[in-house]
Amino acid sequence: MAKQKAASRPAAQPAVKKKWSGHKTAAKSSARKTVKSKARGVAAAKSKPARKARPKQRIAISHHREEDFKADGLRTYAQYRDLGIARATHGLAQAHVIRLIGPCNPAEVSKLHFHDVEFQMVYVLKGWVKTYLEGQGETLMKEGSAWTQPPRIKHLILDYSDDVELLEVILPAEFKTVELAS
Repeated sequence: MAKQKAASRPAAQPAVKKKWSGHKTAAKSSARKTVKSKARGVAAAKSKPARKARPKQRIAISHHREEDFKADGLRTYAQYRDLGIARATHGLAQAHVIRLIGPCNPAEVSKLHFHDVEFQMVYVLKGWVKTYLEGQGETLMKEGSAWTQPPRIKHLILDYSDDVELLEVILPAEFKTVELAS
């Protein structure tokens, strides 16, 4: 077996020598210099003050309880069940279940507005909701539908079923809502 290893080594050695010989070595050398100069630029950028570290996030567990739905949120025609995410993330995000109270009154709900957020996602848990999103138009969202609303996108609710429930996730937890003239 020792002879086989010795025989295979010389065959591999010339292939390695050919790979790194000639002008390719020079090309590799200049490429390394370019990478090094880029790395110095990255190091200089890293010397800027770092963002403040957020407090450590906690676990948030929320079980369904009817008494947790409160009429203390953004809209008077909705009940909100806070899922504890804002407190657990120290304001990084908010998540709640929204139950829209039926029957829908378009005069009350169909107000064009936007939210000053970094991220917003809505998922239909139950029922349906008809929305208008700027650039998208009217869309019927049914149980199992989900959508994102880019920051500051103008939107409104046009109609909804009497049993609609939505899961909404927003970043950050505290944000402004701006109602616009129709």
